Amino acid sequence: MIDLPEPLIESLPQLTITSIIDILIVAFLIYQFFMIIRGRRSAHVLAGIAVLVLTYLIAVWARLELLRTILAGLAPYTVFALIVMFQSEIRRVLARLGRRRFGLGPSLQRHEAADEIILAVSKLAAQQTGALIVIERDIGLRTFIESGVYLDAALSRDLLLSIFQPGGALHDGAAIVQGDRIPAAACFLPLTMNPVLYRSLGTRHRAAIGVTEETDCLAVVVSEETGKISIAAFGDIELDVKLERVADRLALHFGRRKPKPGVSVSHPPSAEPEYRRAKHG
Repeated sequence: MIDLPEPLIESLPQLTITSIIDILIVAFLIYQFFMIIRGRRSAHVLAGIAVLVLTYLIAVWARLELLRTILAGLAPYTVFALIVMFQSEIRRVLARLGRRRFGLGPSLQRHEAADEIILAVSKLAAQQTGALIVIERDIGLRTFIESGVYLDAALSRDLLLSIFQPGGALHDGAAIVQGDRIPAAACFLPLTMNPVLYRSLGTRHRAAIGVTEETDCLAVVVSEETGKISIAAFGDIELDVKLERVADRLALHFGRRKPKPGVSVSHPPSAEPEYRRAKHG
């Protein structure tokens, strides 16, 4: 066992309960930061910055004065560059930190809204009708609502089926659900730019991921080509899921565990039972 010098031992900070809590909080924040940027373009940007920092250290060690001067001159602008490059990630972190659960209205209305969405998705999947339904949670979707056609109508299965009727004026874009109402349809959503996903997925799926990267909403997608159902949340997407899975995610989203008794959640014949999950990274 190595005996440390007494002065060195005395100079070490004392490990207290407060310092342990402090270390755990910092570790948690660092972990959350890396989880948010994992698989995104920002991860490559950070890798590039790390290379520049390493280059600067090598320049100082090797006394490469010209290279060191250039890199030192760029350092003051690094903070502003990072804010510009990471603006979406910063916005996403702040939105998640400020997220609170205040409820979406009366419990009965939430139950009926989930049931209407399940019934509509079941019919759309069976008919192989493309659809994108975005269910608001705590973070408002007003920006995206204003990009679509204003409806402010009560949520119902028939209304959703009418919105996504092929050839209809509202078929393209997303229908947004707020509580038990549909404020707008044919809404434009931001597309994910994740290089891992955007080449392999269609526009609806990329839009579903894109809007969930910026907010805490839940997006349900029905593929027009296959009739398969996908669910996106927090920047991740589950591909080719069963209606039982949709019912479970809606139940969690609306604050209940199981679909209302009597509502059929049998999987349509057009959708295969295979389950896949596509994540960033």
